[in-house]
Amino acid sequence: MTDDVVWSRAEIESPCKKICLMHPQADLCMGCFRTRYEIAGWSRMTPDQRRTVMDELPDRESETQPKRRGGRDGRRQRQ
Repeated sequence: MTDDVVWSRAEIESPCKKICLMHPQADLCMGCFRTRYEIAGWSRMTPDQRRTVMDELPDRESETQPKRRGGRDGRRQRQ
């Protein structure tokens, strides 16, 4: 019987969603919200470095969303 313990890893998985499109202003991937440097260096990062990036991803997503300009309420306030 072969034990596969050698092949098990306790690594943080990649957040890649295979939607690789860079946001032009934020310079973040629209799929996973990592920078191009984080994507390129992911395999060389330590688990702590990966966890730090993973923890920042939810905040980065909001950076890529279009900003609302206020709609009708915003126009009323400007008058």
